[in-house]
Parts: sequence; structure tokens; C-alpha cells
Amino acid sequence: MKTEHFALQSVHYMPKLLEAGILYVSEEFNAAAHLCACGCGQKVRTPLGPTEWTVRNDARGPTLRPSVGNWQLPCKSHYLITNGTVQWSNQWSDKQIHAGRQKEHARRAEYYEARKPQVSWWRLLLDFVRQKLGL
Repeated sequence: MKTEHFALQSVHYMPKLLEAGILYVSEEFNAAAHLCACGCGQKVRTPLGPTEWTVRNDARGPTLRPSVGNWQLPCKSHYLITNGTVQWSNQWSDKQIHAGRQKEHARRAEYYEARKPQVSWWRLLLDFVRQKLGL
């Protein structure tokens, strides 16, 4: 049976057995897990972080972003969890899945590239002089 609503449960460790309709979140391990909303019974794990998924919870319920695309599961279900309610999305073709994965990879690379420490031109000049002087 499809799950139409989720409640958030904060945990330290993910339980072995998950309950339908519960979005388990471990802030310590930056991870979330739930049973697939389509009702197939598969566990869905989502890493949390700036380049992964985010979870917000308020009185209406949890919101998980971006969408959950279970492309590796037989059901290939695709949905959003917004304020505790499941919003079903269109299934993607293999071409769309591939393009989405490439976009994800590029977004992650851009994020981490932007966080690399920038070397000042003074440091570059100093390193150049040291190299030429053999220091």
C-alpha cells in the first residue's frame, strides 16, 4: 500500500526495521532513511548535506529535498516529501536518469571546487621565487 504521509523521527542510529510513514533522520551521521513510498517495502537511504538532500521539519511535517528518485529499485518511484505529504512525480526515462546523475555530479564538483582554498598571487610569486632560488 502506498504511503501518502510521513512523520519525522530523530534517531542516533538507523533502526534495522523501518516503519512505513516514518522518515528517520540521524543528524550525527547526516543521513535519512524511510521505506519507499510506493509500498514496495524497499529501504531508501538519503545522505544529508550541502550537496545531497536536506530535511526540514515543522508542525506540518518533514520536507525532504530534492526529490527521491529510486532509480536503482525495481519500482523506480519518484516523489517529493513536502510538509509530511508525498507528492508523486513523473517517472524518468533511462536518458533522464543519466542526465540527472551527470547534473548531480557537476553540481557536487562545482560545490567542492568553490570551497578549495584560493591561493593569493603573493603566495604564487613567493613560491615561484623560492623554486627559482632552490629554497
